[in-house]
Amino acid sequence: MNRYRTHTCGELSFKNEGEQVRLSGWIHRKRNHGNLLFVDLRDHYGITQCVLDCDNDNFDLLSNTSLESVVTIEGKVVVRAGKTVNEKLSTGQIELQVLKAEVLSTAAQLPFSILSDNSDLSEEARLTYRFLDLRREKLHQNILLRNNVISFLRKKMWSLGFNEFQTPILTASSPEGARDFLVPSRVHPGKFFALPQAPQQFKQLLMVSGFDKYFQIAPCFRDEDSRADRTPGEFYQLDVEMSYVEQEDVLNTVEPVILSLFEEFKEEGKTVCASPCPRITYRDAMKIYGTDKPDLRNPLLIEDVTEIFKTAGFSIYEENTKNQMWVRGIKVPGLAEKSRSFFEKLGEFVKKEGFSPLTYLTFLENGEIKGSLSKSLKEDAVSALISKMEIKENDGLVFVSGKGEKAEKIMGALRMLLGKEMNLIDESRYEFCWIVDFPMFELNEETGKVEFSHNPFSMPQGEMEALETKDPLDIYAYQYDMVCNGYEICSGAIRNHRDDIMFKAFEIAGYGHDVVEKKFGGMLHAFKFGAPPHGGCAYGIDRLVMILANESYIREVIVFPFNQQAQDLMMDAPAEVTEAQLKELHIKVDIKEKDKK
Repeated sequence: MNRYRTHTCGELSFKNEGEQVRLSGWIHRKRNHGNLLFVDLRDHYGITQCVLDCDNDNFDLLSNTSLESVVTIEGKVVVRAGKTVNEKLSTGQIELQVLKAEVLSTAAQLPFSILSDNSDLSEEARLTYRFLDLRREKLHQNILLRNNVISFLRKKMWSLGFNEFQTPILTASSPEGARDFLVPSRVHPGKFFALPQAPQQFKQLLMVSGFDKYFQIAPCFRDEDSRADRTPGEFYQLDVEMSYVEQEDVLNTVEPVILSLFEEFKEEGKTVCASPCPRITYRDAMKIYGTDKPDLRNPLLIEDVTEIFKTAGFSIYEENTKNQMWVRGIKVPGLAEKSRSFFEKLGEFVKKEGFSPLTYLTFLENGEIKGSLSKSLKEDAVSALISKMEIKENDGLVFVSGKGEKAEKIMGALRMLLGKEMNLIDESRYEFCWIVDFPMFELNEETGKVEFSHNPFSMPQGEMEALETKDPLDIYAYQYDMVCNGYEICSGAIRNHRDDIMFKAFEIAGYGHDVVEKKFGGMLHAFKFGAPPHGGCAYGIDRLVMILANESYIREVIVFPFNQQAQDLMMDAPAEVTEAQLKELHIKVDIKEKDKK
């Protein structure tokens, strides 16, 4: 018999009645009724109730042992009867009559309770004592879900004939969109490795090497600011690459994998959309949803009503249309029932983003029309809006006028705000779509320069001819994102496998031949020796698990996350190092007074 346990705390049932067993775990909860002491013993697998009376030699020992101390308890399995059965526990049919107990490790006073949900606990406390935080049931199950998701994905990819390879962690710095984490070289003074933002070049090189189908649960490192759905520092992705494929080949390969993942791990009562998932162009997504990450559970759509407002009688919008600005509206069922203060709230929301005025119309049951535009618009304009937007009684319309991507995003944010305020978003569904036909380039409004808008290694639609003959801002790329419930969960592209096209694309983005050779020399050199057409994508593991766990913050599915300032509070990292270490690396640190903390 093992010294610590014969069974786990989630294993015993009525089938073990009468057996003498040994369990080890943490004291989860105690209830002292004077003559009887109940101890809930917890381990990774579950909870078992242990009971002893005041005549038991172990009564004082367990009574005086603090919560979260680790103990071994030996006893006899007894079946509970009637109302004493606990249906909430997998072991609720039995309890353990204590014969012997041993304290293996005594817990100090806890900084917070393991039993509470800790919803009001500070981020600092939770991350400093993450090992305690991870003992809580919800977080513990989130991490187990993460394990199961990764295991599922691996098995799926293997079943499709993909090979798993590990790519280097120490590599060269390259301009891929985010800041690199740099690692100084001791052997080569003054030179640095970079941690990979993604295995982008390596997975393409694997295709050049003839492996055909690759995947990896890949660690990626980006020095980015924190967001609710993005952790600063490191993250993991399902990295995929395939040879001799076109865009639809990639989408049709990975889409069933992800839909089956959600079918396997979805919350009870939720449904997963059917395949094939909708393909929406980037331009349409921005125009109809106001974002390239549309939440399709929200039924509200954005309509372009610019033509109607050119002669509608509302002077502000008429003037805007003359200045090449659009007017867009959203039809909202039931909006006519909302008070004036509700519309004022919407107006303030838009105004904070630099756009005003927000205007609106509501259509009452008696045929009356109210709202900020009810007295301004011509009768034929109102009729045109009713026809175009298919207005019914109690519907409402809200309008914003603007120009450019920023204004489109405001409309997208307004659409989501209305969806939430009107309880229109169906939380019981997982809705997926692909966003395709991303612009190859975009204009940096601050610098006025043309930049890559997505992945710089993507193949432009039209290849070299498009690069040589089209306005760069009119060139589309074979780039695609997969979106689930308003979250981008995947990004990918058909790659540029020709060095001449790559040089031209980077030239348009302001990179000379010498820069491209220096930054991407390894991949360019390989392309000269026969590179197959290839493409792939990468799914954010952390974000997938966050959605499946129904969490709002990505740290809730990461074992040891950074805080919002990119610090590991538990391990006190980043931290200063000794002068000897710096000298060995040929580094001298010069911190300005304003940068000191």
